[in-house]
Amino acid sequence: MSAALVLEGKRAIVTGAGGGIGAASAIALAAEGAAVAVVDISTEGAAATAQRIEAAGGRAAAITADVSGAADCERIVREVVDVFGGLDILHNNAGIIRRADAIGTTVEEWDRVMAVNVRSIFLMCKFAVPVMAAAGSGSIINTGSGWGLKGGGNALSYCASKGAVVNMTRALAIDHGPAGIRVNSVNPGDTDTGMLRSEAQQLGENEDAFLAESADRPLRRMGKPSEIAAAVVWLASDAASFVTGSALVVDGGGIA
Repeated sequence: MSAALVLEGKRAIVTGAGGGIGAASAIALAAEGAAVAVVDISTEGAAATAQRIEAAGGRAAAITADVSGAADCERIVREVVDVFGGLDILHNNAGIIRRADAIGTTVEEWDRVMAVNVRSIFLMCKFAVPVMAAAGSGSIINTGSGWGLKGGGNALSYCASKGAVVNMTRALAIDHGPAGIRVNSVNPGDTDTGMLRSEAQQLGENEDAFLAESADRPLRRMGKPSEIAAAVVWLASDAASFVTGSALVVDGGGIA
């Protein structure tokens, strides 16, 4: 842990924290002093991230849940309040991608992408915001995407979902700012995660060639999960105390 823990005493939830950006964010938040609820649909994934946090001297609780369901989201918040005594930070990170256009996307795939990427944020906020409002403060960080700010090919449902995340973030910031709750989105470019590698498989492309193309941006490389996590920590901290309703792009210059 760092010498000056910027999140000392804070209580956090990170969804989709079994791997990738979610795991990196959970670990980074814990390294700065937060107690972290590691939420994932994979029991093994959640446990693995929680164990990494505890091995480094942090405090974590692994929670298995499907955040597209209201009952699970309500349970997550209730368990965190029971175990940690409150809730200060919510990182809505759970997400999936289906690489296909309108013709190739099934109705079931569309519904699942929207449920995991969009409905989950609504549900987690529905149950988390009252807890934060009662305390008079809170920070919510939603994982958007560069494709939530511009279009992308063969990713209709994903682009639609992430566009919704970005604008839903703004609406949440407007609604709950008077209660002392800040709401922002972090919008990564291509980041070296299992989900990115799965896109090559979905598109039937060579993985090495696909990853090389993903690095075609001004910084000439993909992002690292830890680099997105650093932005999440900043948004969660008092260093960003006057930042709300923003769409922070962390993409190595890809949109530029």
